[in-house]
Amino acid sequence: MSEHEPAADATHQSVDRYPVASVDSVALAFGDVTVFDDVSFTLESGTVTAVVGPNGSGKSTLLRVLAGLLPATEGSVTVAATGDHPIGFCPQEPAFRSGFTVRETLSFYGELLADDPDVEETLELVGLGGVADRRVGALSGGMKRLLGMAGAVLGDPPLLVLDEPASGLDPAMRRHIFETADAFADRGVAVVLATHHLVGAETADRLLVLDRSDIIADGPPQSVIDDAGAETLEAAFRGMVGDELTVRAGRTGADRPRRDEESDPETEGDA
Repeated sequence: MSEHEPAADATHQSVDRYPVASVDSVALAFGDVTVFDDVSFTLESGTVTAVVGPNGSGKSTLLRVLAGLLPATEGSVTVAATGDHPIGFCPQEPAFRSGFTVRETLSFYGELLADDPDVEETLELVGLGGVADRRVGALSGGMKRLLGMAGAVLGDPPLLVLDEPASGLDPAMRRHIFETADAFADRGVAVVLATHHLVGAETADRLLVLDRSDIIADGPPQSVIDDAGAETLEAAFRGMVGDELTVRAGRTGADRPRRDEESDPETEGDA
């Protein structure tokens, strides 16, 4: 497939679908700056959801709220799972002790879990079985990202949150990252990832387009493209967020609509 050809929506093995996480009217502000406001969505098991948006739109921050690493200013996040490891999280730049091997690193994290997870199986799942004895310090950036994903999925958490897993990687490794996310979904995990890589995002089951403090599009990739009247996801994305240099910095309090104005047709579209 060409780097610029649209991909079909992902199809996963037959797994039971049920709500794993619910984000209900969540808002987050830092002082007078609103990152996002009144955001709601539900994540299902066995699916991959890609969160896309301009730089500074709040993608990574939203994922950190979802993972429980940041408290929301308003609203709530509910994860329908309990136990030792209900949420797996991989940051954009996972850090490890460089002198440990890949196997030793993952085994260390496995020892923190009560269920004695299968380290070897997890390494094979992410494609690191062949380098299990390599020192972490000798891994490429993409391999370190895969090791971070392996640590996040260790213990089979129902929800897996990946922050920019394909950022800065070559095309082959980017493709492998998204294929690995699909493999997690095939095991029944609800996977949500933030990405700027639109070609990879097209392989997801669902897209959430985040911009100007809100989700401006939500649905399967082809539906988002069709609803935008575009031929490609890139064209749809540009139509939604604009062609100018897109670096968002949130909204100040003066820009944020008052709750009593949100349903007033005279003020709609001002924010």
